[in-house]
Amino acid sequence: MSIPYVKKDEKGIFTLFVDDKPFFCRAGEIHNSSASDAEFMKKEVWPSLRDLHMNSVIVPVYWELIEPEEGAYDYSSVDSLILQAREESMRLIFLWFGLWKNAESMYVPAWVKQDPEKYFRAEKVNGDRTTTISPLCEAAVEKDMAAFTALMQHIREFDEKEQTVIIIQVENEIGLLGTDRDYSAAAQAAFAGPVPEKISALTGKTGTWAEVYGEDAGEAFMAWYFASAVEKIASAGQKEYPLPCYVNAWLYQYPWYPGSYPSGGPVERVQPIWRCAAPSLFAFGPDVYVPYCADVMDSYTSEENPLFIPEIRKDAVTASYALYAFGAKNAICYSPFGIEELALDPAAVDKPPMEVMIALNIDPSAFDITDSKDYLAAVYRTMDELQPFYLQNRGTEHLQAFVRHGDLDNGTFLRFQDYNLKVAYSPKRTATPLGAGLVIELDSNTFLVTAMSCSMEFMVKPGNPAKMDILRLEEGSLIDGKWQRGRILNGDEKISLSFGSMVKTLLVKLYQF
Repeated sequence: MSIPYVKKDEKGIFTLFVDDKPFFCRAGEIHNSSASDAEFMKKEVWPSLRDLHMNSVIVPVYWELIEPEEGAYDYSSVDSLILQAREESMRLIFLWFGLWKNAESMYVPAWVKQDPEKYFRAEKVNGDRTTTISPLCEAAVEKDMAAFTALMQHIREFDEKEQTVIIIQVENEIGLLGTDRDYSAAAQAAFAGPVPEKISALTGKTGTWAEVYGEDAGEAFMAWYFASAVEKIASAGQKEYPLPCYVNAWLYQYPWYPGSYPSGGPVERVQPIWRCAAPSLFAFGPDVYVPYCADVMDSYTSEENPLFIPEIRKDAVTASYALYAFGAKNAICYSPFGIEELALDPAAVDKPPMEVMIALNIDPSAFDITDSKDYLAAVYRTMDELQPFYLQNRGTEHLQAFVRHGDLDNGTFLRFQDYNLKVAYSPKRTATPLGAGLVIELDSNTFLVTAMSCSMEFMVKPGNPAKMDILRLEEGSLIDGKWQRGRILNGDEKISLSFGSMVKTLLVKLYQF
């Protein structure tokens, strides 16, 4: 049996295959430090995930724990995670906390941190050293590559048969904060020299970085060197065990200048550079804590980049965005951050200080978990039940999905073979999902409708003089790919096709007269 892989399916849609079958990661990412203690994971984390209908979890593995002494590897923390995941029937996406995490070098071993001359930091223009090891530091990249390669070899030896680990995230939110680029001596020399041949081929220009990229030179320069370092690390690891690898991005956002967000990270504007320098990566995934999540999902989905969301807000609206990510964007993964907290009392959840959220442009409501667990669990369960119909119809005109994109977005209008569908979103409310839905046209008169926080009205096509009505309205569920009806709602219930805040699936049969 093949190890997990990502490729385009027969419809041209990027798809993750596990056990040679399509696999959609209904996931969550745990907090940064949760995986550093096996007993904490066993007692505090795994029990919190059991009722969420997840099939995978994003879990950090730490360079500083794996290589506490140079050249001496300890995989006990990795093995315990794999064994615990197997007990929970959960797949793992490992997040490699190596050289870079949140634009800093937080999780490098002590022997790296304590040798700043050999493993030199990026510098600001005034010579101040940052807390980020420079991607131009070849010695540091070589050490990260060696550790990551050893890790991948160990995962293969320990897990290839069971395939608990299915994907690897390489590093985390790469880039530089507080400066547009590295001004260390090594970086200054490289910046003053000619751009690499691949950059010339990409841009059609030759010259220095400043001559080729102008005012954007600093960010382009960092993108090339970060991407080149990640490619060296990822490709070496994949030679030992070729699991799919991706990187995540701290978003390009207000106030919009490089260094206010991590300069050089794989944001949209420099993804061509990343794609050129790091072909071993299958996706650039956004970390999304802004109010306009749907817009981000739209922009990070393309013919070249499948949607992979490793981190996203965990308030009630995340359930709506999950439905949209899978239904409309063919997402490989959807993963709210701090997923273990959904089981807690909302008052017990630690939130970043307000000044931090303001500085990082984080929407404070993203951390309000009120009722979020129930809403997300219901969507994850529904997507699991819908999978046979979803696979059959995705990428065709028979499946259409939607979500409210903003405060001024009042609804949407969908066109099917013999009917149109008008959707009106319910008013936005605190701790409540947004209007969202997924509609599958089973035949010209029959629709499987999954939705929340909206109302709908089917209508005949313009120019058709016939009238229409609902022939039969059924509630029910999908079991093993078959519709199991519950109540038949042919009374007052069909006067208004309405969906409350909890996701619901209905079978709608129409007729014309």
